[in-house]
Formats: sequence, structure tokens, C-alpha cells
Amino acid sequence: MSNSFELKEVFKVSPAIIFHAWLDSQGHSDMTGGEANCSDMEGGSFTAWDEYITGTNISIKKNQEIVQYWRTSEFPDGAPDSELTIKLKATGDGCELTLIHSNIPDGQSDYETGWIEHYFNPMHEYFG
Repeated sequence: MSNSFELKEVFKVSPAIIFHAWLDSQGHSDMTGGEANCSDMEGGSFTAWDEYITGTNISIKKNQEIVQYWRTSEFPDGAPDSELTIKLKATGDGCELTLIHSNIPDGQSDYETGWIEHYFNPMHEYFG
């Protein structure tokens, strides 16, 4: 059994700015406050939050969508990676980000709250 959820958040910057920051080591580190080592290539690997998060880019559609295999150091041994989809859509004054996190192993901590506290809140501060 696996768990999934979807979050939506609006930021006052273009999809291109969030897209670039998400896949850029310095940009990701700056927007979240945790050290990241990113790749903007399909098949490229990444780490975030001082290697608490690791994964691989599955699919990248420039300025529109990022799909990644994603796991934390808390995943049980042998548990498959979860899947993270970031969808970016231009709005009148910025970007709507839809985050879909699926295939999360049972018994894992509350990643929904983690995305808000460790991504969305710092991103609002960073992007203004």
C-alpha cells in the first residue's frame, strides 16, 4: 500500500523562474535554504536538503513539468522510490505550482506538511 497527495500553491514569479530554480543546484539551495545538488537532464540524479532527499529526473518539459523518482533517508530499506510531479502553469500574476507526491511508503512521516514548511514557505520568502 502506498500513499499520495496533491498540493497547489501560487507564486508571484513566472513558471520559468521556478522551473530553473528547481533544477539548478544554487537556485534550489537558495529557494529552500537546504543544500542541493541538482541536474536539469532527464536521467540526471539530484540531492536536496543536505542529502536527506535523493532521486532521479524521469521527465522534464521545459517550464511546464518535472517528474522525479524521489526518496528520503527515512525510507525503509528495499522500499521503492516515490514519484514526484511538479506542474507549472502561468497565472495572471505568476505561477500555479501543482505538486503530486505518490507511492510514498506506509509509515512515513508527514511529507505533505514537509513540502509546505520546507519548500512552499521558504519559496514564498525567496521569490517575494
